[in-house]
Amino acid sequence: MLWLWILIGVVVLVALFAVVGYNRLVRLRNEVDTGWANIDVQLQRRADLIPNLVETVRAYAAHERGVFEQVTRARAALQLAGTPGTAAAANEGLTVAIGRLFAIAEAYPELKASENFLSLQEDLTDTEDKISAARRYYNATVMRFNTGVQSFPWLLVASPLGFHAREFFSARGDTSLPQVSFET
Repeated sequence: MLWLWILIGVVVLVALFAVVGYNRLVRLRNEVDTGWANIDVQLQRRADLIPNLVETVRAYAAHERGVFEQVTRARAALQLAGTPGTAAAANEGLTVAIGRLFAIAEAYPELKASENFLSLQEDLTDTEDKISAARRYYNATVMRFNTGVQSFPWLLVASPLGFHAREFFSARGDTSLPQVSFET
């Protein structure tokens, strides 16, 4: 009879362990999903600002067509990105393109003084800060989630229930400042 109670106790403890582990992993997965949604919102906000910025600069520098096309392509790539890795690469390309766009603006003092341009530039800077904050939050939650999924004893619950490590949102490739040149 004592063995039966011990067996029941062990089964209850194992079940409790599985429930606690599962609930912990679900909470962490939801935090990761929330973090990604925050990044996605800010990337979309940034992409929405780009056409207005391009049109404002285009009014002053119509002959800089190649830069406008580069910004448009980079924006489209960012909007099509579906994973943190592709979004990070597309975001990096858009950052370089916007840098070239701002370099053009430097050559036009009346553009730099334009209220519309200054407002767009401020909005874009604010959005860049929000993207950085969202990326830090996302990567921190991904780290906690991945640690939970990959560490013992939670990996005993994670793998059979379909929890797998997530991808970080990080800068890729060369992180040095781009060289801007308008020579053809």
